[in-house]
Amino acid sequence: MKQRRLGHSGIMVSEIGLGCMSLKSNQPKQAKDIIQKAFDKGITFFDTADLYDKGQNEMVVGESLQAFRKQIVLATKVGNLWRADGSGWDWKASKEYILKAIEGSLSRLKTDYIDLYQLHGGTIDDPIDEIIEAFELLKQQGKIRAYGLSSIRPNVIKTFLSKAAISTVMMQYSLLDRRLEEDVDALLMKHEVSILIRGALAKGVLLNKPIEPYLQYSSGEVAHVLRNLDNFVKRMGKSRAEGALSYVLSNPATATAVVGISTKLQLDELIATKEQIIQLDSTAKKELLDGVRSFYYTEHR
Repeated sequence: MKQRRLGHSGIMVSEIGLGCMSLKSNQPKQAKDIIQKAFDKGITFFDTADLYDKGQNEMVVGESLQAFRKQIVLATKVGNLWRADGSGWDWKASKEYILKAIEGSLSRLKTDYIDLYQLHGGTIDDPIDEIIEAFELLKQQGKIRAYGLSSIRPNVIKTFLSKAAISTVMMQYSLLDRRLEEDVDALLMKHEVSILIRGALAKGVLLNKPIEPYLQYSSGEVAHVLRNLDNFVKRMGKSRAEGALSYVLSNPATATAVVGISTKLQLDELIATKEQIIQLDSTAKKELLDGVRSFYYTEHR
C-alpha cells in the first residue's frame, strides 16, 4: 500500500489506516485477527483513544499489536476522563492530566512509546500553552514521537498552528462534508501538517444506507451527490467506496483515511478497496461536485 508522511514528523503511514474504535473489546480474538490481517495486507496506521470502551479498546489493540509493534504507527488520544459512576466523561485538558493519562495508555497499549499522541477535542478556552508544554515534554522524554489534534474547530486548529509543532489534525472529511476545503487544508499544508481523515464514507451514507439529510445537506442534496458519485464510479469501473476514498485521498494535505472496522467481512471489503484508490485530477473532482453547493463552517470560525 502507498505510504504517506505524517506532516513534518518524518513518520510514514499507509494511506488507509485502521480505526480501532469499532473493534469489540469483548471479542478479543476477533479483534486480534482483524488487526493481524490488516497488518498482513499493508495497513500500518492504527488509531485508538483512552476514551474508547473506558480503556478496554487500548488494551485489546495493545495486545493485538505485540508481534509487530515496531513495524507500525500507533496513535491514541487524550483529554477525556470517564466519571467514576460511568455515566459519561468530562473534558480534561491540562498539563498535569496529560502527563498522568499517558502512563495509563502506555500500560494498556503494552508499549514504552506512542507514535502519535493526539488531543481528543479542544476548545479555544483551554490552557493551550500548558497543553503544548505537556506534549513537548513527552517528546523530550521519548514517550511520544509526534503529537497532533483531533478537532474540527478552525479557531482551535489555527491557535495550535501558531504556537505548536503539531504534525497532524484528525478531521471529518467526505464528499458530504467538505468544510476543511474552505481554508483549513491549505493552511495545514503551509505549515507541513497532515490531515488524518475520519468519516470518509459519511457513516455509510456514501455506501448503501438510506438517503437522509446529512449535516448541512438536505435529502435531495445528498441524493444529488450520490448520483454524481454513481455516474463517476460507473464510468471508472469503481465502487462507491473506492470513489469516495479516492476523493479524500486526492487532497494533497491528506496523510491517511482512517476507516472503522468491526468485522472480518468489512476488513475484506476495505482491503479490496485499497487496491483501487486513484488520484483524482481537477476534472474528476469537478464531475463529482457538479451542481453541489459549497459547504462552510458555521461555528468555531
